[in-house]
Amino acid sequence: MTDLVPPPPTLKDARGENSEAEKLSVQSDRKARGEHQTWFRGAHTNTRPPIRRMQKVDAAVDAVLRGWRPEAPIITGDTQITAFGSCFAENISNWLAARNFRVLTKDEARKRAYVVSMGEGMVNSFVIRQQFEWAWENKVFEQPLWHGYKAEDFGYDEEVRLETKAIFDATEVFILTFGLSEVWYDEPTGNVFWRTIPKDVYDPERHKFRVSTVGENLANMRAIHDLIRTHRPDAKMIFTLSPVPLIATFREVSCISANSVSKSVLRVALDELMREKKDEGHLYYWPSYEFITDVFRQPLGSDNRHPSRHTLSFIMTLFEHVWCTGDAAAKPSLIEAWVAACAAAGLLPARLVGIVTKRQIGALDRLLRVKPLDRDDKVAEAKRKLLEELRQTWVEMGVGVQPAGAK
Repeated sequence: MTDLVPPPPTLKDARGENSEAEKLSVQSDRKARGEHQTWFRGAHTNTRPPIRRMQKVDAAVDAVLRGWRPEAPIITGDTQITAFGSCFAENISNWLAARNFRVLTKDEARKRAYVVSMGEGMVNSFVIRQQFEWAWENKVFEQPLWHGYKAEDFGYDEEVRLETKAIFDATEVFILTFGLSEVWYDEPTGNVFWRTIPKDVYDPERHKFRVSTVGENLANMRAIHDLIRTHRPDAKMIFTLSPVPLIATFREVSCISANSVSKSVLRVALDELMREKKDEGHLYYWPSYEFITDVFRQPLGSDNRHPSRHTLSFIMTLFEHVWCTGDAAAKPSLIEAWVAACAAAGLLPARLVGIVTKRQIGALDRLLRVKPLDRDDKVAEAKRKLLEELRQTWVEMGVGVQPAGAK
């Protein structure tokens, strides 16, 4: 096998040739000596784990979160949070609000702000950037770009702008979810619409469709980052890529393949931004997309588009454990959420969804006795150990244990 380190200069004999004693070997066969040699692996080598090592919740979490965890949670019960972007942002907002965290974009008193009323409909980086430029820099665009679900023109109302500015000015943690890189735009000005164009004003001579580039999205994300750092220098930012795929594409290719490109463009832009800004300590990445696409084999619901309830519950349970302060015992159980999500995704028997939901320790025991958990023996054993860990967790919680004196 070839050593990758080049040899230093060697001495020459009288004929100008390297003597045998002074030659340094750059090739060696260590197999004959019983030694193992491999390629240089660098200072950081993180391999893709086999399935059997992905059965325990901590192993699966580490496989995705390694390198992306904050040093400590940054969201407390008093932290003021603004979350908007693609429709996946609504999942984050709903979860945190239901858990009694202070989500400003769930405040009914502020519902006139577009980041509240349409916050889950701002699916591209251009539109998210527009909201920050409008709120903080009073930038008004040349034509109507923002339309509601019924194609109504939202306009650039000054009271709405000030309401948006007030939300941003109070925010301590921004959670921004980027959804797609396909955009409709006005060709003369280059301005990008929230979504497509209302049919009654569509002009084929000026309203065009395209796939935005990595560079364009990186520039938008960088501008958003810089605006927040300028106007809210102490605020933290969590950027994430929505795992919700395109429901339709305007390209002349399949929606499934177009979605792959759309997500890849954004993911590359996010990674480049993280490499630029991560060390500053204000910007974080949350890998929802990777959990949905790489951990759960069948994470989507019956519409084959949105994450199943149990998959989503696991991701948000994990989000709370990683990002939010508080007693871990008071938070939803991570292992319960993990087992239910795996069952919903087809990685474990489907009946486990009900077993976990109702904490049926007897039903779990029966499943462990009679149900083969996987065709691969090693994977089956890893899954069995996971369920045994769940059972032990329940025993420690007192599930299935009758109180003293009970008959």
